Amino acid sequence: MLIPHIHFSGNCAEAIALYEQAFDTKTDILFLNGNGDGSIGHAEMRIHGIRVMLNDRFGNKEKSTDCAVALIVTIENSEKLLACYEMLKPGGIVIDPPERLAYTEIGLQFIDRFGVQWGFMMEKTK
Repeated sequence: MLIPHIHFSGNCAEAIALYEQAFDTKTDILFLNGNGDGSIGHAEMRIHGIRVMLNDRFGNKEKSTDCAVALIVTIENSEKLLACYEMLKPGGIVIDPPERLAYTEIGLQFIDRFGVQWGFMMEKTK
């Protein structure tokens, strides 16, 4: 099993609220750090059925790598895909705008305002 784990720089609670709305999900587990500042020590949610862990613990340049990792989400129809993208895009950086690609009807990539890189694409219908 491979579990994506996203580390934030003190804005994990804000990211959780946005991701819950954009992906129509709820947080399954949420623990605050014991230091009393309200930061998130550990949280888990399911994004399109995949378990994702989130926290504020290591979200800084001194404790991260230069390796780029994108979370790719397949979405079953263009309306849902574009609606989710429009919720997450403000304050972010568009890498590849929505476009038709050889392998999907719509594909796009962007970095959200929290620094998380996302790729969205249409799920192939059978």
